Amino acid sequence: MADGWNFSKWQGTGNDFIVIDDRGKGFPDQDKDLIARWCDRHFGIGSDGLILIRPATDVGRAFHMEFLNPDGSRSFCGNGSRAAFGFWSELTGDRSPVRFTAIDGEHQAGWAGGLVRVAMRDVGEVERVDERTDRIHTGSPHLVVWVDDPEAVDLVPAARAIRYAPEHARAGINVNFVRWKQGRMEMRTYERGVEAETLSCGTGVTAAALSAMARGSVKGRCEVVTRGGQLVVEATPAASGFVDVHLCGPVGHVFSGTVQR
Repeated sequence: MADGWNFSKWQGTGNDFIVIDDRGKGFPDQDKDLIARWCDRHFGIGSDGLILIRPATDVGRAFHMEFLNPDGSRSFCGNGSRAAFGFWSELTGDRSPVRFTAIDGEHQAGWAGGLVRVAMRDVGEVERVDERTDRIHTGSPHLVVWVDDPEAVDLVPAARAIRYAPEHARAGINVNFVRWKQGRMEMRTYERGVEAETLSCGTGVTAAALSAMARGSVKGRCEVVTRGGQLVVEATPAASGFVDVHLCGPVGHVFSGTVQR
């Protein structure tokens, strides 16, 4: 737009996003300073990332989701994909299930009551790093660290010591502190690209649930509680890893507006 960009603010269990209808493909997605400024919570709109809804790249897909972290880096985002589908439903007035693409390939999304359920990628391996740590790629790379109580962790320094360790510093990794309590997972997440704790992380929630499944705490369906709310992960074990992985939880439209470039 000449004078500014129309946007909508969406959240999924407190994981919040700027969402833009960019089907005209005019948004300057290489402008990292612009993205960082808009995502800034003091001088911008404020968000955990920016989502561009772009034209479908293949027949039979509804749209392409381009997800940018506040630092301008790109990744797949589980909660972001659920928010993108919520935005798409509102934009088109159609609540039918759809197929869409993202940086890691094709996904499906649909409404399940008042919740959004999205198909995640198959997960090849849950790598046991040590007795309390698993490494899992669920569209974004995650370390799942089992602790006595996630709320007792001094999260930012503890996570940054891992995220910026020599083996992770270049590509970055998301760090999740988790425990199994009363039949469900409890967790907190530090996200690369945001470089801070977020209230929820969809790919992190998925990684935590699959870690619990791989360690025998639960089978098939796992409830996960984050600081921003509760989600459910469903998955089927395979010869190596998991297939038919789905993430389900609430999304909400917070507000819409116009922002100057």
